[in-house]
Amino acid sequence: MEPHEILLREIRACTLCAADLPMGPRPVLQLHPDARILIAAQAPGRKVHETGLPFNDASGDRLRTWLGMSREVFYDPHQVALVPMGFCYPGKGKSGDMPPRPECAVAWRKPLLEHLPNLALTLVIGQYAKAYHLPGSGSVTETVQAWQRYWPEVVPMPHPSPRNTLWLRRNPWFEEDIVPMVRERVAELLIRPR
Repeated sequence: MEPHEILLREIRACTLCAADLPMGPRPVLQLHPDARILIAAQAPGRKVHETGLPFNDASGDRLRTWLGMSREVFYDPHQVALVPMGFCYPGKGKSGDMPPRPECAVAWRKPLLEHLPNLALTLVIGQYAKAYHLPGSGSVTETVQAWQRYWPEVVPMPHPSPRNTLWLRRNPWFEEDIVPMVRERVAELLIRPR
């Protein structure tokens, strides 16, 4: 068994915050050392928890559209690592899902990132991933507006959740100006079929 497979097995057996998870632990992530693209998001939603497939929901549909990426490529761990800040569904809050449990990042993020030596692009999605990967960078909106500061290795992005539709309407520059650049960069990094 490869080292990354051993680590994934350990993570999938993790129960660090089991007592605080309304649906119990079910770590959802995808990783292979070949991956050149990392999607660093927040935490699985209820539907993702139920299916065990990252971004298997409306957020994932919007994200794949932004990236110009098929489901087949998106779910190929040799191309895309899907590593949220929290691996398990944290439960429902007043205005959406609860924040990711902090135990995941503390226990697992550094060892996981060490198993991704070929990364060329990290998509930092939402406020919790931004706080970890781009500390001190300002609000999500300010950080996304300053995307060229991090380009081409890192791209801060808003969360693709349907709950963010109002943000997208208020900030049309994101889909008009940034999404085409991201789509082009992603296409450069994908493995071409032979």
